[in-house]
Amino acid sequence: DIGHCFWPSLFRLCDLAPWREMIRIRREEFFSQRRKVMTENEIGTIIVDAAVAVHREVGPGLLESVYEVILAYELGQRGLAVKRQVPISIRYKHVTFEEAFCADLVVEDKVILELKSVEQVSQAHKKQLLTYLRLTGCKLGFLLNFSEALMKRGITRTVNGIEDS
Repeated sequence: DIGHCFWPSLFRLCDLAPWREMIRIRREEFFSQRRKVMTENEIGTIIVDAAVAVHREVGPGLLESVYEVILAYELGQRGLAVKRQVPISIRYKHVTFEEAFCADLVVEDKVILELKSVEQVSQAHKKQLLTYLRLTGCKLGFLLNFSEALMKRGITRTVNGIEDS
């Protein structure tokens, strides 16, 4: 009798749905509680690895906005909290100007990423990132130029008072 074998297995599959949801929730709770507070240098290592992986996958020559969305996704997949297009305020004569600047990506509220897709990075690009670091109080930033043939040539690490380790 086919009904004899079919119905018990169907009920077993239906009964698993609540268990799957409970397991998913417990797993998320477990990993969020185990999440280690990382140093800027540890975050930086993950950022460099992710940038190289993105560059290998899509190559040079795309718009900065494309690299931004893809890199944000990649960093999120690696367990990092990423914010895009983060406004940076500036204070002038007792007046704060919100959104004076805009950082491309801020990772874990500790590391600023400025993305470029240009033939050559200029001193102005490097000063821009250093200004962002000073205004936010962040200690580490990366200027990532995705137009380089090899991504490692397009990575500029900028430090604002961090211990190098």
